[in-house]
Amino acid sequence: MRHAKRGPKLGRTSSHREAMLGAMVSSLIRYQRIRTTAAKASAAGRLADRMITLGKEGSLAARRHAFAILKDRSLVKMLFNEVAPLYKDRKGGYTRILDLGGRRGDGAPVALLELVEKRMVALPKPPKPKKEKKEESPKAAPKAETPAEKPAKPKAPPHTKPGPKDQGKSFLGKLRTIFRRRGGT
Repeated sequence: MRHAKRGPKLGRTSSHREAMLGAMVSSLIRYQRIRTTAAKASAAGRLADRMITLGKEGSLAARRHAFAILKDRSLVKMLFNEVAPLYKDRKGGYTRILDLGGRRGDGAPVALLELVEKRMVALPKPPKPKKEKKEESPKAAPKAETPAEKPAKPKAPPHTKPGPKDQGKSFLGKLRTIFRRRGGT
């Protein structure tokens, strides 16, 4: 009997299911949303809520437990330092599931699993314009050429048609050799 065996089996062995759900929660923490089937989204959502609760706890034991599931130190650090503080005032319900309809190939119900609070991703700052230096006096030693100041080498003309040497290198050349072997044109 299956007494106290919570959660769906998802048609996988226990080790496969644990690895898959851990990978899904890792992706959810990294990208803030994932697209998957509805059954997998609900199972991964429960696990993600547990991971965020561990992140709010913040103890060493909680970090070790999170690492056992996420298997990536940088993700554990992100969970405890960036994601969990967003939910310090929330008692639960850290994820939401949005239905997206059926999958095109087999009609399986697809859902979007996402974090309720989104962390702001800092965009890299644009580089500051460099100030030009004043020209030095003619007595100063001449500067060595930098790679940016060297003249560019002239480019070879683009290859238009493969010649007899190039037939084996391009896709069309390979097709031509196949058809020649068969006796075609």
